[in-house]
Amino acid sequence: MALTVTVTVERWPVAGSFIISRGAKTHVDVVLCVLSDGSVTGRAEATPIYYEGESAEECADQIRQFVAEHPKLDRTLLLQKMPRGAARNAVDCALWDLECRKKNIALWQLALLPEPAATVSALTISLGTPSLMESHARQAATDGYTLLKLKLAGDNDHERVAAVHRGAPAARLIVDANESWNDLDIAAEAAHLAQYSVELIEQPVSAGHDHLLSGVKSPVPLCADESCHTSADIEKIAPYYDAVNIKLDKAGGLTEAIAMARAAQAMDLSIMVGCMLSTSLGIRPAFALAQMAQWVDLDGPLLLAKDRNHAFRFEPGRILPADEAN
Repeated sequence: MALTVTVTVERWPVAGSFIISRGAKTHVDVVLCVLSDGSVTGRAEATPIYYEGESAEECADQIRQFVAEHPKLDRTLLLQKMPRGAARNAVDCALWDLECRKKNIALWQLALLPEPAATVSALTISLGTPSLMESHARQAATDGYTLLKLKLAGDNDHERVAAVHRGAPAARLIVDANESWNDLDIAAEAAHLAQYSVELIEQPVSAGHDHLLSGVKSPVPLCADESCHTSADIEKIAPYYDAVNIKLDKAGGLTEAIAMARAAQAMDLSIMVGCMLSTSLGIRPAFALAQMAQWVDLDGPLLLAKDRNHAFRFEPGRILPADEAN
C-alpha cells in the first residue's frame, strides 16, 4: 500500500543517569515513525542501537530513503529489503499498529500471541560502587520490586552482586556482564553468584567469542544478548547458551522478534524480552511478545524522567497493559 510516512527524532531525558560498562547516558534519542493511509494512522518508536554505531538521525534518514524507494510498504518487503536494526523496527511496528487500527483488533490477536496480562518486569540497577548499588537495590525492594537486573563490568562483580543481595535479600537477580568475562572462569563466576539468588547471566563473553563457553558447566543459565540478533542466529548460539534476550530494536521489528521466539522455543532455549531506553510507545509491541518469555525486562520508560501520555502502568514489580489510545 502507498502510505504517507512521517519520521521525527525525539529526545527524552533520563531520570538521573543510566550507567553501564560502556558509559553513562543522560538522555535517549528515539525515532518516531507515523504511517497513514489517509484515514487511519499507525505509530511506532525505535531506539538506535548505539553500541552498533546507529544514531537516531541516521535511522530516520534510512527510513526516508527506504520509503522513497519502496512506497508500497509491507512487512514481508521490510524483511527482504531493509537491514535489521532500529530503523526497520520503527517501520515494522508502525505497520503492525496501522493494521491493528484498520481492523480494530488488538496487537496480540493480530500477531497470534497470548493475551497480555500483568507481567513481572525487572528493574535495572545501574553500574556503580557496591554501596551505591546496594542503596538502589534497597530502595527498589522497599518500592516492591522483586526482580532486579544488575549491570556489571568484569571487575568487583562479586562485591556488587553481594551488595545488591544485602540491599534486597528477597529479590530475584539477573546479572548483565555486558561481554566483560572473556578472561574469567565462567563456571566459577556463576557458582559464586548463584548463592545470591542470581538466576540468569546475560552475555558473559564478547559477541563472536561464544566458543569460550564451550564445555562450560554453569549452575546459572547463560543468556545470549549481543551474540544473537535475528532468528538466523538462534541455531548458532544454541550450543553455548540456555536462553536468548530478544529486543525489537536489535531484531529489526516485531515480525522478526516473533520468528526469533519461535526459533528459540524449537531449540529448547528460554526467552527473555528486553528493551533499550524508550518510552511506553517503544515497548508496546515488546510487551505483547513478552507473554512468551520466562524473563521480562521492559523498564525502559521507568528510567526516563517522563513518559508519553496513556503510558504503561507500572505497579511495583509489574507492568500492566497500556491504554491502546496512546
